[in-house]
Amino acid sequence: MVSTGMPTSETAKPSDPRTLLTLHPLDPAARTWLDEAVARVTESPAAVRTLFPAARRRCGRARLDARWTVDEAARAVLLTALPLGGQPLADELAGLHRHGDPAEQRAVLRTLPLLGTPDGGDPAREPLGDLALPLVREALRGNDSGIIEAALGPYGAIRLPDAEYRQAVLKCVFYEIPLGRIDGLPTRADAELARMLADFTCERVAAGRDVPADIWPLVRPFPAADRLTDRLTAETRAAVPERRQAAQRALEALHQIASP
Repeated sequence: MVSTGMPTSETAKPSDPRTLLTLHPLDPAARTWLDEAVARVTESPAAVRTLFPAARRRCGRARLDARWTVDEAARAVLLTALPLGGQPLADELAGLHRHGDPAEQRAVLRTLPLLGTPDGGDPAREPLGDLALPLVREALRGNDSGIIEAALGPYGAIRLPDAEYRQAVLKCVFYEIPLGRIDGLPTRADAELARMLADFTCERVAAGRDVPADIWPLVRPFPAADRLTDRLTAETRAAVPERRQAAQRALEALHQIASP
């Protein structure tokens, strides 16, 4: 693995929403509702279809950390309480995602790593495996930056094939989603992604536009950086002043030594 020098603090170990709710206690009415909702879902999984949308109204929407709000965390608690696994669980998640608003869709996507995996959820439950990848792909086809970011959480970062993951990262760059929020980049960055980002850089420079600073750690370690240097150097001789200036700024950023 080639080190990109990217910070990993935001994505190395995502916070568990169940723990966050214990650190941010719900008011008594909300706690009672959530406890009763968990009991209902455990007894009758279909009850989640009415309880899941109600979480924001019953528990609130305060932010718990950079990823989770109270309602999303409460929804994660409901999903992890489902006594389902495998295809039945995937089908239930697909229905909730399909009929949910953006906040509900984010909650489904962010809960995926907790469902039937060795480090979260019920270890006796049939694993979800790749069965929720269609939800990730559907989210990545949209244009809601919050949903795209949620789709590229730990589940998507581990399970998306390389080509799809690279395209998703490039989409994040286009949508100006900070790449530090995207799971998997420090380990999944490769020469092909660097090449794609180098091409993107040249397109931006040709339009006289600046390049997002967070792509440079993904380009510098790979051969694409040398080829990009040559292309940008040529652009510094362009007839259009904006292109020359954008190329010079990009060259300086590309060659800047990253802080340890």
